[in-house]
This record gives sequence, structure tokens and C-alpha cells, in this order.
Amino acid sequence: MAPVILVTNDDGIHARGLQVLADALAVLGEVYVVAPDREQSAVGHALTLHRPLRVDRVAERKFAVNGTPSDCVNLAVLGLLPEPPVLVAAGVNHGTNLGDDVTYSGTVAAAMEGTLLGVPSLAISQADPDAEGLDGAGPVALAVATRLLVEGLPAKTLLNVNVPRGAVKGIRLTRLGHRIYREKVIREVDPRGRPYYWIGAGPPEWAEDSGADIAAVHAGFASVTPLHLDLTHHGALGRMGEWEGALNAVLKKKRKQ
Repeated sequence: MAPVILVTNDDGIHARGLQVLADALAVLGEVYVVAPDREQSAVGHALTLHRPLRVDRVAERKFAVNGTPSDCVNLAVLGLLPEPPVLVAAGVNHGTNLGDDVTYSGTVAAAMEGTLLGVPSLAISQADPDAEGLDGAGPVALAVATRLLVEGLPAKTLLNVNVPRGAVKGIRLTRLGHRIYREKVIREVDPRGRPYYWIGAGPPEWAEDSGADIAAVHAGFASVTPLHLDLTHHGALGRMGEWEGALNAVLKKKRKQ
């Protein structure tokens, strides 16, 4: 039996990028698509815990879920698929997920969920797909996925892949960049005089870093960034050793008062 590959996204079951990714990875195994029934962009790593989830079969090995990308991966890996997948691939996202934006991305969160469930995972996104199409993402996804399946990944590690618009010059291994929003919130007033706000309305500025994902994509290269799910800052933990005694002393003093 061919190995099972799970494909999902955050743009919804009918997104063009989802089919591009499924088609690209079909040579590696039996692709199952389990994706949200509507757009779930920027939902991050949300899980639906306070209502039941419904799954609709759209086509053979293709299912729509009324939940988040992380819900889709959870349902697929823990129940829907005939056997555990050898790979979770999320995308192709319509727009990049670069630098700090990975913390908001439903696409990247789906790959995180796969990683937490012990499945090698990657997220792939393409810049400005409406302008240039998604043709560049398929070959990049296949190349990275093939290498990932052969080499494996360290524990708690996933790959975040971003593809530039137009012709892809090559692939670069990168680190996350850092963005700065100067005009992130816009305040408006409705016809009744009540204020309302738009978040994320201004274009970001990026810190200069030639080794970052944003620099690679702007130069016409696809970026591959390994992300690690252990968020502990081990260096800081070591340097903060003396905090423990001081904090407990303060706490003990407060209890005596």
C-alpha cells in the first residue's frame, strides 16, 4: 500500500493552492486532503474545543471540516485517515508566511500540529499568487518534501517554505526575518459616531538580514526555514538561576504578612 500523505491549508477546501500542493505530492504516495470548509487565515494554532466538528466528503480522499487548520490535522491523523501519514503538508498558502508572521499563520500552525503529533511536516506559501499564479510552488514543494522524507527532521522541527512570485531562481536555507509595522492600527468612525479599528492595515518594514527568509524571497529564491517548537530560551533559563531563590523569598514574605 502506498504511504499516506495529508494535505491541508488555511485558505479553504476550494483554494487553488490546495489542489496545486495535492497534485505535486501525488507521486510520493496516496494524498488525502482534509481542509477547512472556508477561509481560516490568521487563526494561528487554534483548536475547536467547545462545539462539535462536522466532516463532509467532497470527493474521493477529500474532506471539508467546519474548523481550523489544526482541527483538520488532528481529525485526520487521529481518526479520519486509514493509517498514520508519513507527511503533513500545509498550503499552498495564497501569500507568504515570512518572519514573525508564522506566529499568526493557520498554514504554519497546521504543520506545527502535525509535528506535535509526531508526523514530519512542512508549510508552503507563495507570494502574490493572484498576479503570477502558483506554478512555482508545486516543484519546490515536491523537492523539499522528497528530501524531508529521505533525511527526516530533528524532533519538534518543521519546515516553513516560501516561494517568490514568478520564476524561482533556486532554494535557500534561511532563518526567520523580523518585521516592523509602523501603522498597524487604523481608527475609523461609523455613521453613528462609534469608533472601529482595522488591524494590520499598513505595509510592514523588514529588518535588514541577508540570511533571512524575506531577503531570499525578495531576491527570487524559495526560502526553507526550519522551525523548532521548543520555545524555551535555554540560555536565559541558565542565567536566571538566581531568580528562583529571590522569588521564593518574596513569596514566603508575602504569605507571612
